Amino acid sequence: MATSTRDSGKPKYLQIADDLVQQIKGKDLPPGEQLPSESDLMEKYAASQGTVRKAFAELRATGLIETRHGKGSYVKRRPPVRRKSSDRFRRSHRTAGKAAYLAEAEQAGSTPSVSVLYVGPIDAPEEIAERLSVPAGAKVLARRRLYFSDGIPTEEATSYLPWDIAKDIPELFEENPGGGGIYARLEEHGHVLKELSETVRVRLATKQEIAALSLSPGSPIIHLTRNAESEAGRVIEVCDTFMAADQFVLEYRIPADD
Repeated sequence: MATSTRDSGKPKYLQIADDLVQQIKGKDLPPGEQLPSESDLMEKYAASQGTVRKAFAELRATGLIETRHGKGSYVKRRPPVRRKSSDRFRRSHRTAGKAAYLAEAEQAGSTPSVSVLYVGPIDAPEEIAERLSVPAGAKVLARRRLYFSDGIPTEEATSYLPWDIAKDIPELFEENPGGGGIYARLEEHGHVLKELSETVRVRLATKQEIAALSLSPGSPIIHLTRNAESEAGRVIEVCDTFMAADQFVLEYRIPADD
């Protein structure tokens, strides 16, 4: 028997989406639960396949569900929202042996883990070379990592360091560079950080990013780029990070004095 959606003046696909949202929020469809199939929803709501697909698209856009190719759609298991605060780069964290992502996870109350995808030399792409003030194609050290919160992939980050600096710090070539992360190793070797600048934008995820973070097609991501400058006035590391947009809140402290 078809279920009647309330005549709210909304298009039918939005009425179906609203009904499913209420089921998700009311735990009738708990995290990890598979949603009914398209054919089941077509029968339940007396709707066309196109209408049901538009309802699914609406739910994916809200970040409540994810669609797995060939398997169907599922209610997302949401890790705690993590606040990416400017405080994560405080020297006291590095001194205590905590890299930025460990400091973040501690504040969020989640269990962090990291998978190192690549550590080694690459030829600097033009945009990276410009940020590091080295010639395009110059050799740099790349460190690419995938971060998890409670077992769920949440962000992927790639750091690039000038070769003339990195080559003299063997720990930077290790998967685990040691307590405090790469910034601690840089400072131990005399490259004391003075300032970190970040640029944030939101865009749709690429196919590669969708696969890396197990996102649904059309999901938004936060693309964060960072430059780390030393007291000597040189950019000694740049980092490109993309994050699942529904799993982070960006939080910055901005001094009001000159």
